[in-house]
Amino acid sequence: MSVVASRNGTPVEAPVAPPKVVRQRRVRPGLLGLAILLIAVGGLGAAFAVTSVRSTGTYLAVARPVQVGQQITADDLVPVRVSGGRELRPVSANRMKDVLGLRAAVRLTPGTLLTSAQLTDAPLLGAGQQQIALGLKPKQVPARKLHPGDKVLLVSTPDSSSSNAGGRAGGTRFEGTVIDAATPQNDDVVVYLALAVRDVPAVVALAASDRIALVLTEAA
Repeated sequence: MSVVASRNGTPVEAPVAPPKVVRQRRVRPGLLGLAILLIAVGGLGAAFAVTSVRSTGTYLAVARPVQVGQQITADDLVPVRVSGGRELRPVSANRMKDVLGLRAAVRLTPGTLLTSAQLTDAPLLGAGQQQIALGLKPKQVPARKLHPGDKVLLVSTPDSSSSNAGGRAGGTRFEGTVIDAATPQNDDVVVYLALAVRDVPAVVALAASDRIALVLTEAA
């Protein structure tokens, strides 16, 4: 191809340079796959962030130790914000009024989230039971401190005042549950127990003659 140019007024044909062709860059398949992967990971990260924000809630946590059978008060609990706590099924902070007055079914430890399974409305003194109090010397108590819900065994001891063969040898057993324990000013320990109604008369008679021993079989 040529064009007509003018040189000193005289038309002259001159060649014209062909246009440059821009070569397209080839995209490597590996780089393309990497880009797609990065986009997917970014999308998943954004979705996870949104989900985490949505699952953040305010729940009830234990603020101080609560023994088995103890009624829950407002001072025992504190609201906390937790992310992703739904899997644990904790009690929502807006249910504070619903749990006040309920009893702890297990010992509650400070710093843990409160769940419905840890609460009960059943009293420690169950149906067919009666409560008695035993006054014991510190050395007769099987633990430094007894807690509500502890399982105990009351065992009768031999009657030292009877020397005949007809005297009671002891060894009779009665199962009980600790309701509470207190230490009066005289350093004796008073243990409040839940016993089956049928066992109460015998245990009271044995305690009156100082013929009862207390054994801890299961801690709450």
